[in-house]
Amino acid sequence: MTALLTLSHGSRHPRAAAGIDRLTAAAGERLGVTARAAHLEFSSPSLIDAARDLAAHGHHCAVVVPLLFTDAFHARHDVPAALAAAREASGLELVPARGLGTGGDIADVLAAHTRPAPDKNLVLAHVGSSDAAAEEAVATLADRLAARLGRAVAVRRATGERTGASISGDHHLIPLFVTHALLLDRLLTSGASADPPLGTALAGIVADRYLTA
Repeated sequence: MTALLTLSHGSRHPRAAAGIDRLTAAAGERLGVTARAAHLEFSSPSLIDAARDLAAHGHHCAVVVPLLFTDAFHARHDVPAALAAAREASGLELVPARGLGTGGDIADVLAAHTRPAPDKNLVLAHVGSSDAAAEEAVATLADRLAARLGRAVAVRRATGERTGASISGDHHLIPLFVTHALLLDRLLTSGASADPPLGTALAGIVADRYLTA
């Protein structure tokens, strides 16, 4: 059976890797396949090490699902480079899958996951990118989410000069984050209420990406 490898960006946050492990395990359980988590940087194991581990346990093929929401630099450059290096190092056949994206399925998960008070202003919080297309994709996702919730949803990025600008206790943050992250923690210092990172709520989407790879 083809194994599942999830590939996150990685984080220095002490709770980040455990969140990725839980999501990966939940998706693997849905699919009934062996599942391993890997990271581009900051966390371990790397994709090379995770692929070698699968090969050592008799696997010949794995689908790699990038845990990335936008098609920015990491998706276009870092993920293909990591796949090529892991293939060469492990001998494993690695099949790239689509990332998480910003489509209707993600909007559905966000809408089901959020628990805002009725008097709060909603803010979709994301990492941020210098890629204009990635920023536009998140803005479109906010519109999709607003349509599902019947309430306006603003967008704030966790990077850049205006990080968290105008966020206050009157706001409720909806994190477009897979797991805990230092960048998300920076936004949470604003006094706004917030949902937890999406975590295992994404298991169905990860499983879908595996099945359609």
